[in-house]
Amino acid sequence: MKLFDVYPINPINIVKGVGSLVYDDKGTEYLDLYGGHAVISIGHTNPHYVKRLEDQLHRIGFYSNSVEIPLQKQLAEKLGHVSGYEDYQLFLCNSGAEANENALKLASFHNGKKKIIAFRKSFHGRTSLAVAATDNPKIVAPVNETDNVIFLPWNDEAALGQLFATSGNEISSVIIEGIQGVGGINVANESFLQKIRTLCDQHNAVFIADSVQCGYGRTGKFFSHDYAGVKADIYSMAKGMGNGFPIGGIIISPKIQPSYGMLGTTFGGNHLACAAGLAVLEVIEQDNLLQNAGEVGEYLITELKKFDQVKEVRGRGLMIGIELPEELAHVRKELLNKHHIFTGEAKPNVVRLLPALNLTKAHADRFLEAFTTILNHSTVTQ
Repeated sequence: MKLFDVYPINPINIVKGVGSLVYDDKGTEYLDLYGGHAVISIGHTNPHYVKRLEDQLHRIGFYSNSVEIPLQKQLAEKLGHVSGYEDYQLFLCNSGAEANENALKLASFHNGKKKIIAFRKSFHGRTSLAVAATDNPKIVAPVNETDNVIFLPWNDEAALGQLFATSGNEISSVIIEGIQGVGGINVANESFLQKIRTLCDQHNAVFIADSVQCGYGRTGKFFSHDYAGVKADIYSMAKGMGNGFPIGGIIISPKIQPSYGMLGTTFGGNHLACAAGLAVLEVIEQDNLLQNAGEVGEYLITELKKFDQVKEVRGRGLMIGIELPEELAHVRKELLNKHHIFTGEAKPNVVRLLPALNLTKAHADRFLEAFTTILNHSTVTQ
């Protein structure tokens, strides 16, 4: 049997990681500013994280949600404390797509309505309803297609207001990333998020804050939506939540009431996942990683804006998009192949930085030096 070939991959075999550094099978060191797609939030093989998981594995790794799992309650309490959402409720699952799937479903259960507002360039996952709310027809199979999702332009308050004015009684939910990830690091205007909150309140719609990539402290606040000063009804989470261990979840406003059987999962909230989730929150809190993400991110953004060749720098904290002109489309490959630095991308020419939240200024400078070298060389040879 061979693998189902759906991933374009780099011919690099990473076998070890420590902090923001990873190593291939030949011993070559790489600076990881990609974090496995924003997943590594507290650094590779963080000692506290490793010990938490190892200790739990020696006790019990899994049992189902048919029994008490005190670790779930501990995770909910710690998450409420660190995020500031102590009066919300936690439902645990395994991935970001699952989190958004459950959020959209829960919203419809809550108000009995069907229509969903999503936005251009959005990405909410690959499962049935989450992918229907994702603005990429290439990954929407015919069976996923539905007329219940309406796509609106990004940050367009007039279009949003007009749709609610004509169809507000049909709108079940509005789902929005605080900062679009796959879409190219596009930041939602604070006034736009405030408008969503107001319109959802007026029309009994549910405000879903997709925080899978832009949450968990990445932007310097726990959720990037927090910059707008309003609270959503449901926040979806995953990626950095487990530092590589599969875990996802939604936190839910107290106004939305649960009932037995409403949501469910086999693996969600298992003992190992909760141990990983607790370790991440403990390190975030103990090491002041929200502050570090904000400070090192601001430093990077400030320095990147000094490059004349860069078209635009977007983002907050350690979620940064560097938009380059077409003639610099090679930069990301050079960063990897010549300077051994992993970064992400968004089509056509956006380099995405999604490093661990404990990235040091020294590692940020290592990236800036490599970036400078590539751009200077590109300027000379044009």
